[in-house]
Amino acid sequence: MPFINPRELPALEILPGCRTRIPYGQNLMLSYLEIDEGAEVPLHSHPHEQGGMLVQGRMELTIGDETRVCEAGSLFLIPPNVPHRARAVDGPALVLDVFSPVREDYAEWYNKYIPTQTKPVT
Repeated sequence: MPFINPRELPALEILPGCRTRIPYGQNLMLSYLEIDEGAEVPLHSHPHEQGGMLVQGRMELTIGDETRVCEAGSLFLIPPNVPHRARAVDGPALVLDVFSPVREDYAEWYNKYIPTQTKPVT
């Protein structure tokens, strides 16, 4: 599955107002995350390195002790174990997140609820 149309992947609602599509390989996971206006990914941390890009909309993003309102095209890097949160402002937001290594919790969750057509790339 080297070419992926995210709209063809089933969406998984991970939080109220937050839906993701999660293709992944052996060492890398993508998350095509749609956040409804006002919806929030609450403060959390994980041992995975995370980077991303705000594709559409505006998003209030907190990484560690710093909070900014990001515009479409903004890039971000989140080191492992650093607390972070995100909230769409002034409308919905579309975010492309990248995780390394693969988030086992997301992969297990996705595989549990999504048909087997979305197996990892090997």
